[in-house]
Amino acid sequence: MKMPMSRSYISPRLSVMMFLQFFIWGAWYVTIGNYMTAEGMADLTHWPYTVNPIAAIIAPFFLGLVADRYFATEKVLGVLHISGGVIMFLTPSMTDDPTLFIVMLLLYNLCYMPTLGLSNTLAFANIEDREKQFPRIRVFGTLGWIAAGLFVSFVLAGFAPADTLPDVTALPLYTTAVASVLLGLYSFSLPHTPPAAAGKAVCARDILGIDAFKQLQSRAFIIFLVSSFLICIPLAAYYNFAPIFVNAADISNPAATLSWGQVSEALFMLLMPLFFIRLGVKWMLVVGMGAWVLRYAFFALAAPMGVFWMIMAGILLHGICYDFFFVTGQIYVDKKSNADIRGQAQGMLVLVTYGVGMLVGAQIAGNVFNGFLAGSDALTPDQWQSFWWIPAAFAAAVLLFFVFAFKDEVAAEVEDDAREGVTQ
Repeated sequence: MKMPMSRSYISPRLSVMMFLQFFIWGAWYVTIGNYMTAEGMADLTHWPYTVNPIAAIIAPFFLGLVADRYFATEKVLGVLHISGGVIMFLTPSMTDDPTLFIVMLLLYNLCYMPTLGLSNTLAFANIEDREKQFPRIRVFGTLGWIAAGLFVSFVLAGFAPADTLPDVTALPLYTTAVASVLLGLYSFSLPHTPPAAAGKAVCARDILGIDAFKQLQSRAFIIFLVSSFLICIPLAAYYNFAPIFVNAADISNPAATLSWGQVSEALFMLLMPLFFIRLGVKWMLVVGMGAWVLRYAFFALAAPMGVFWMIMAGILLHGICYDFFFVTGQIYVDKKSNADIRGQAQGMLVLVTYGVGMLVGAQIAGNVFNGFLAGSDALTPDQWQSFWWIPAAFAAAVLLFFVFAFKDEVAAEVEDDAREGVTQ
């Protein structure tokens, strides 16, 4: 029988879980495009960013139908991470068959993506003050992603062949495999967390968030949801092709360089309450979308000469791009929802953005990139410039649509709450 864990040790244990959770993702997600390019799959680099959102779409069904009803959370978390680690360990051996390689990545993501929700569920179930404790625990996830980039660039460099970036080797994938197994084993030591919905009837409406949408539907909310979906289309181009672009610009240590985006994310997360007071929800969302336009404009302008400061500026804008739009959007949805549909509403937002939006975006970005590639091994600097102007223009169109179409009284309520939180 497992002894109860002292409350004083729960937050550190959960922080370690969150650190490893995102270290695993950051180790392979940033480097996979460069690895596939080196293995002769330059025209297929959008597929890892396609199978990932496919798994994100499937994950709510797995969580709702299985994990939430039949098994303890820590056990499901452990089994999924160990299974994913085994799959990722075998994946590099499949590079001779690109289709099988991509199928292996799909299988890995089917194991990994449900663990994002499970780790949050486990954390929320074992802390007393969600508002104060969870942000402190979750920030270790961002630190884990940063650590993954530094580990790939500086630690794995010692194991890569001479004059070869570790990003273009299988070492990051093996790192992911080892870290996954470690987190899987560690998960079994975490607090026992029984399935939250044990004994409840399975309802597809809950999983899809249909009831939540019916309660929330209004002109403003539909515009917000459509804008969230649309902005994810140009977003996919960053995750897929920024690492390849940074490598093509001859910037050393691409993985570590891109991790500065997560440093920016952590910083702006801490500053968000102050910006809420100044801007409110609508203009926080507008600034977030505007940052995507500016980021891609920096990349386009930097491409012909590989201007370092412009590329870094685009990377450092990640904190505004992510926090101001996605985190603000989550707060907006939470404020719009009542207790009965809050979980459904957040799940619906994830499905629309990280699921369907990223899936569509990855395919569009991949086809646009392959159109420029046209059978060659890499884009020229001028082609990179033309490529980046396309998501910049798309994001600008979404921004203008949102500015003129979105009006909602909830924005003022969230701003008032933020002001009260800062003055307390």
